Amino acid sequence: MSQAETEKRYRIGFVCVENAGRSQIATAVAKTQIQIRNRSDINIISGGTDPATEIYPNVVQVMREKGYDLSTQVPRKISSEEIRECDIVALMGCSLSIDDLPAGIIVRDWRCIDPADADIESVMAISTEIERQVIELLDELPDETYKQTQLSSVQ
Repeated sequence: MSQAETEKRYRIGFVCVENAGRSQIATAVAKTQIQIRNRSDINIISGGTDPATEIYPNVVQVMREKGYDLSTQVPRKISSEEIRECDIVALMGCSLSIDDLPAGIIVRDWRCIDPADADIESVMAISTEIERQVIELLDELPDETYKQTQLSSVQ
């Protein structure tokens, strides 16, 4: 394994339409998991193809109950350049399709239910499903311990 492989950094993009629900949930979970796992090799970006003006209130409330603070987050548009710079893009029910993305990007098409008009109970279920998918995605990425083990076994 080369030194470049041991220093691999991952850039993950979470993309939905309004960046007011699904991608915000995924980003909050991913950033927390990255801290828990002490993973400095993963960068997260989040955005929408047609951003809203604010995060859905029920999403903010549910995520607060789960220990995530989205109260200061603001939806933003994700650029095609930002998407091209990603190693992995999780599509969360947005207007983009796998065919819209450049070759070489790993695409996860999660097709999450939009929490825009959902009640608290539904948003709780949606956020739990997104949490599961984010954790599974992060579990798939080799970490530094794995890389060092592989490097040692080659030497």
